[in-house]
Amino acid sequence: MLLNPLPRLGGGLLVTLLLAGCAGYQSMDAVRVDPATTGRPQTAAPESNAVAQKLWRVYNRYEGTPYRYGGTSSTGFDCSGFILTAYREGLDRTDLPRTTGQMLAEGHYVRRDQLKPGDLVFFRIGGKEQHAGIYLGGHRFIHSATSVGVTESSLANPYWRNRYSQARRFL
Repeated sequence: MLLNPLPRLGGGLLVTLLLAGCAGYQSMDAVRVDPATTGRPQTAAPESNAVAQKLWRVYNRYEGTPYRYGGTSSTGFDCSGFILTAYREGLDRTDLPRTTGQMLAEGHYVRRDQLKPGDLVFFRIGGKEQHAGIYLGGHRFIHSATSVGVTESSLANPYWRNRYSQARRFL
């Protein structure tokens, strides 16, 4: 049982603060145990949208796969390699460009308040747009991060919110 040493913060704020991190926090009510697995907790899809569900299944297959620059397989992904694999396996799309820079040059620009599941979200890191993920809805996106590999994060997390640059739609 977690004791709240700061009752003035109220309710679950302390728990939320403890769960917050660079890769975003994950709400505990979004975690479920899938009986088809060995009991490993899996995260429930944030939306019932068919595109989000298909991409979520791909995410569950590759969650934790390590980051590897230039990687496009289960031995390791870079961010655009994971996007290509998720689109190919989840959405039967094979026509995406290979690199983040090429992805930025194609697709249709999408305002942040108009995001839909499947849109690609881009982030400015180190002064240039060099990281991308796939939006799932509910402010959540999946991506391959250098620190933890294939993961799910929140656009509301200060790290990602402050680095968000734009979104592109390929669907």
